[in-house]
Amino acid sequence: MAERFREGFRASAPYAVASLLLSFSFGAVAVAAGLSPLAAVVMSAIVYAGSAQFASIGILAAGGGVGAAVAAAALMNSRFLPMGVALGPSLPGGRLKRALQGQTVVDSSWALALREDGTFDRPFLFGHSAGQYVCWVTGTALGVLGGGVDSRALGLDAIFPAFFLALLIGELRKGTRTSLGVALAGAGLALALVPVTPVGVPVLVASGAALVGLRRT
Repeated sequence: MAERFREGFRASAPYAVASLLLSFSFGAVAVAAGLSPLAAVVMSAIVYAGSAQFASIGILAAGGGVGAAVAAAALMNSRFLPMGVALGPSLPGGRLKRALQGQTVVDSSWALALREDGTFDRPFLFGHSAGQYVCWVTGTALGVLGGGVDSRALGLDAIFPAFFLALLIGELRKGTRTSLGVALAGAGLALALVPVTPVGVPVLVASGAALVGLRRT
C-alpha cells in the first residue's frame, strides 16, 4: 500500500505543477476580488476545487451575493456525484469512513486510479491527490502574497482548460468504446454549451456523460 501511495505521489508531479500555477492565479484573483489573504488560503484548503473556487470568486467580484457564489460552487462540483458513485465500492469501511476517503478525490487522481475492471487503486489515488493538495494550498498562499500579478498577462488562465484537455486525451488513449464515447460526448456537450450558458452549466451537463459510462460498466 505504501509503495502504491508513493507511485501515485510521483505520478502527480505534472498535475501538481499545474495546480501550483493555477492556485497562484486563484490567490491573486481572490485578493483582487476583495477576499482577505487568509480567507483565500482557507478556501483552497477546505474546498480544494479550482473550478468551484474560480466560479464563486467570479460571482463575488461581479457583485453577486454569497448564496449565489455557494450555488455556483455546488453546481461546478456536482460532477463528483457520479464519480463518487463509481468510486464508492472500492472504498472500505462504513459510510462515514468512505465519505472521508472520498474527500481526497480530484479529477486527475480519479481518472488515473481507475483500473480496467472498473475498480480503483485506492493508495495510488490518495498519493496522487496528496501531491496536488500540497501544491494547491502552497500556490494560493504565494498568489495572495503577489496579489498585484496579472494572471491573464502571464497566461495562467489557460492552465485550467489545458488541465482538463489532458484528462480527456487520457480517456481517449484507453481505447475502449465506452471511454471513447463518454469522452467525446462530454467534450462535445461542453463545447456546445460554453457560448450560450452561464458559467458552470457546461461542466454540469457534460458530467452527465459519465453516468452513461457508469451504467454501461
